[in-house]
Order: sequence, then C-alpha cells, then structure tokens
Amino acid sequence: MRILLIEDDKVIGTAVREQIEADGHSVDWAQRLDAAGDALGGAKFDLLLLDLMLPDGRGIGFLKSLRARGSTVPVIILTALDQISDRIEGLNAGADDYLVKPFDLAELSARIGSVARRYSGNPNPVLLLQGLAIDLAARTVQRGGKPIALTAREWVLFEAFLQNPNQLLSKAQLEERLYSFDTEIESNTIEVHISRLRKKLGASVLLTERGMGYRLGQP
Repeated sequence: MRILLIEDDKVIGTAVREQIEADGHSVDWAQRLDAAGDALGGAKFDLLLLDLMLPDGRGIGFLKSLRARGSTVPVIILTALDQISDRIEGLNAGADDYLVKPFDLAELSARIGSVARRYSGNPNPVLLLQGLAIDLAARTVQRGGKPIALTAREWVLFEAFLQNPNQLLSKAQLEERLYSFDTEIESNTIEVHISRLRKKLGASVLLTERGMGYRLGQP
C-alpha cells in the first residue's frame, strides 16, 4: 500500500515510517496539515495515519473536511488524546480506527492490515491465485508450501493488483506506488519489476494490455 503519514513528532514519525516500510508498504511523511493536503492533491493513497495535534491545526477538522469532500480513503488516528470522548469524536468524524500513543509498532502493523483487508473486501488474509497462497497480513507468497521471496518493491506492486483485482492499472499508477522509496524511478522500472514478478509467480499472474497497462490474471 501507499500510506500517507501525518505526524509532526520526528521520533515517532521515524519509528512509524521504518516499521511500515519494513512491512512492505511505501510511505510519504507530512509534518503539517497543509503539506498533507498538498500530498493528497497530487497522489492517490491507500491509507492515512493521522495525528490529531499538528502545528497548523487539529487533525479532526482535517478529517471532517476530507470526508465532506467525499473521500473514502481509510484513516487510522494516532494520538496521545486518550479520553473516551476523544475516541468517539475521532470515529464520528470518519476515522476507521484509533490508536493511542504510546503504542506497540507490531499492533500498528496489525491495525493497518485489518483496515486494508476490510477495504479490499478480503476479511480472510489468505488468497488463492493460480496455485499461489498469498497471505495479505504476513505479506508472504507460497507455492506448494514453499515460500517465494519478493522484495519490498515487488510486494508493493503485487499488492496493488491484489487490491484492484478487476482493474487495469497504468504504468503511472504503478509508479506512484514506488515514489516514496529513496531510489530514482527509471523509465523502465515498472517493466523490470513486472518481468521479475512473472518469473517468480508465473507468466499468467500479471497480464499486459499493450499501450494501456497491466491487470491481475484470473484465479
């Protein structure tokens, strides 16, 4: 997934970013609400991690504005505000989950996985596809009980297809998934990763529609 982290505390932000990157997600980090708004205006995100107390305003107002504009992007609130009234306000504003600081990073990973499965329509984290057993929670792929190792970038791209099983994804849409990694995206980066995924997973798992993009093969 491509995740937008909205957090002004550099220590917490660094720890959260490292955790979710280690889980195989790509992360953009905004430390102010205006920067978060700019990020949302320029890219599509699969999940927001939102602090409630930012230097330029309260996250609740930002969330309410987001929902008022019709955005359905999942949002998990990360905050030190631990009163029941704060939780109720956050959930009523449109948050999907609420995690109080300090929190365990492994719990954050589990909450992200849970919200992602709800939105992708896959409450069962294990998918079966052309002989592959794909565990969405653990981010693992097996064939015949034997693991298939995917790099973080390969998983991010493969996950994009799993989350959009009936959609054609353009090269530009797939490139967006890789923007938060520190390496430069070359003109043939997507083609290279798709080729590697086909070698590992099977040629028919990812299909090409020439000049348009790629889609997930049929089960």
